[in-house]
Amino acid sequence: MALKEESCSKCFDGRQLVYSHDSETLKCNMRFAVYLPPAAESRKVPVLYYLSGLTCTEQNVITKAGAQRICAKHNIALVCPDTSPRGVNLEGEDDTWQFGTGAGYYLNATQEPWSKHYHMFDYVTKELPALVEKELPVTATKSIFGHSMGGHGALICALKCPGQYASVTAFAPICNPSVTPVASKALKGYLGDDKAAMEAYDATCLVGSYNGPMMDILIDQGTNDGFYKDKDLEPEAFVRAAAANPNISVVLRKHEGYDHGYYFISSFMEDHVDIHAAALNEDGSGAAN
Repeated sequence: MALKEESCSKCFDGRQLVYSHDSETLKCNMRFAVYLPPAAESRKVPVLYYLSGLTCTEQNVITKAGAQRICAKHNIALVCPDTSPRGVNLEGEDDTWQFGTGAGYYLNATQEPWSKHYHMFDYVTKELPALVEKELPVTATKSIFGHSMGGHGALICALKCPGQYASVTAFAPICNPSVTPVASKALKGYLGDDKAAMEAYDATCLVGSYNGPMMDILIDQGTNDGFYKDKDLEPEAFVRAAAANPNISVVLRKHEGYDHGYYFISSFMEDHVDIHAAALNEDGSGAAN
């Protein structure tokens, strides 16, 4: 087995696991978490991918969001990758929380020295799903969601890989990273000053030209979110751009008083998982396709 089990805990009659593996894409050892619901003991179940935000690891969502109970109810697996390559020892990698370690932005870097390891887009859309489907009791049917940088990741993965995901939602996503203050600096570091290269990983720039299956997108945003107030997220820009595409429908819900953290995420996690469960299996039962 290509996976090394790092931990396993019983949770809502399923299993919360953490695995490590050697990634060919990132050229380093990586960890990811997976919750396997009770039904996975006897059959394959569909899988929901969650992409975390800046500074996070696979641990934040599995310890703070309360998603396991809902995934157990629907009999869907939850896979939570890390947010960047680890232990590659690049100069400048740990100088700031906004770039480098914990800040992979789910893109394929083209600039040295980042281009050797920072290929998180290929990792989360290709290598990790192939590994999970080979080694764990899951089907190829998948959905994706995420938070902040991970919300950005979920949106671009769905938009750049039409038909690969049954559904996509996001909590406080960075919707326009090629122009927003914090994210644009990171994108320039990974991709250089090429505007087109940055826009290729910008959901607001991508959504107008999306030509895949009909996509209904839920975005939840707290009004007391400091990153939202500082114009680092810009969900309204994404909504405006999506309005021109008949294959995209966006619902932006604003929640009074909520901030950017996991109290916010946990408050609306059930809504998101319910949406994905319905898309993964029409009856929400987690039946294998």
